[in-house]
Amino acid sequence: METLKTHAVHGGTLRYLKHDSAVTGTSMTLSVFVPTGTGPFPVLIWLSGLTCTEDNFTTKAGAYAAAAAHGLIVVAPDTSPRGEGVADDPAYDLGQGAGFYVDATQKPWASHFRMESYVTDELIALVDAEFPTTRTRSISGHSMGGHGALTLALNHPELFQSVSAFAPISSPTRCPWGEKALTAYLGADRAGWARHDAARLIEAGAAHGVYDDILVDQGDADPFLTDQLKPDLLVAAARASGQKLTLRMQPGYDHSYFFMASFIADHVAFHARRLKG
Repeated sequence: METLKTHAVHGGTLRYLKHDSAVTGTSMTLSVFVPTGTGPFPVLIWLSGLTCTEDNFTTKAGAYAAAAAHGLIVVAPDTSPRGEGVADDPAYDLGQGAGFYVDATQKPWASHFRMESYVTDELIALVDAEFPTTRTRSISGHSMGGHGALTLALNHPELFQSVSAFAPISSPTRCPWGEKALTAYLGADRAGWARHDAARLIEAGAAHGVYDDILVDQGDADPFLTDQLKPDLLVAAARASGQKLTLRMQPGYDHSYFFMASFIADHVAFHARRLKG
């Protein structure tokens, strides 16, 4: 991986990196925070939401004081492949910046939009090869990235010790953002959509016996709460399957990074306990 820039922060080192991806067929960018010391350290992967790059979480979430205190590497990749020759759409909720953490099967997306494989195969292997990791990791994210964190953890439980989310798209098969993206990337046959729907996966028992708890924070002043995010579907799914899920409705908080910055330390501690316990 090529280092684009480096910053000292909270005693550790933050690097912005670029590499050529064999999975997406494009250059991919990410940030990696490594705490002070020789390691090895467990890893927290963060997945961002619609329109974001690797920079939004890195500069706005304020995660690195907690990560330094708990001794965690934090990895924040871009949200999609980008560049000349990569399919795109004029809308903010499809195409570049809106990969939805699935492997597309439909044209024109299938040749580059393979974000599930990118995160679970290539990114993890690269980070483990390039940084002093314990080869154990957890995953979290926001909005589209909260959907990604939940579904990747539920579909690949062998890779992750724990999972949490901020304001996730809880059931993409039942909201406009998800229906649009899944139709474009996976096709109109809804049979293939279920494995990318966190609520449906939890209801089917995918988390049972794997994750002792799933932490979800949601602001009650989020403008997308009712139509797009629908955390009540996660709660109902967890209740139906007997899965522990902690939904914290935070009064007055919206969908912005001010919300995440207010509670990110809780999520870092949640993962640190499971990665180091």
